[in-house]
Amino acid sequence: MKLNTLKQLYIEELRDLYSAENQLLKALPKMAKGASSEELKLAFENHLDQTKVHVERLEEIFERLNETPKGKTCQAMKGLVEEGSEILGEDGEESVLDAGIIAAAQKVEHYEIASYGTVRTFAQLLGEDEAAELLQETLDEEGEADKLLTQLAQEIVNPEALLEDAEAEATGSRSR
Repeated sequence: MKLNTLKQLYIEELRDLYSAENQLLKALPKMAKGASSEELKLAFENHLDQTKVHVERLEEIFERLNETPKGKTCQAMKGLVEEGSEILGEDGEESVLDAGIIAAAQKVEHYEIASYGTVRTFAQLLGEDEAAELLQETLDEEGEADKLLTQLAQEIVNPEALLEDAEAEATGSRSR
């Protein structure tokens, strides 16, 4: 596709986000299952429900544009999901693995925040005010998800992972 107008770029970026969100619908249950922290599991389960709403909002925007959401694969999300899958496939201390899962999830959130901010701005410039409002709602929710992950990391998961380091060092089993 040739990108000769901002509207064409806007639609392509929306398709990219639609693909990204649908990839997340498949990845989030795996992340929840792989997490050992109950709080982290719950955060992923709640974000799965939110992600379903994000897909619905995007579908609503596409309907208003009289465009199809399909036809593009978000390569960035594909890579981020693969990276997260690597963590899920590792053996190790549960809290350390949870810290890795959070790191992977925050990379996803930051990608989504950047992407939603961009398409929201395009929508505003194109006079797509209702779409801009829907995109802002999702952007706000992605920001909240990122804040929750940060809080879980700082208050629960990372301190527990740090204790694993101290215990390993005390018993002399720390790998070098």
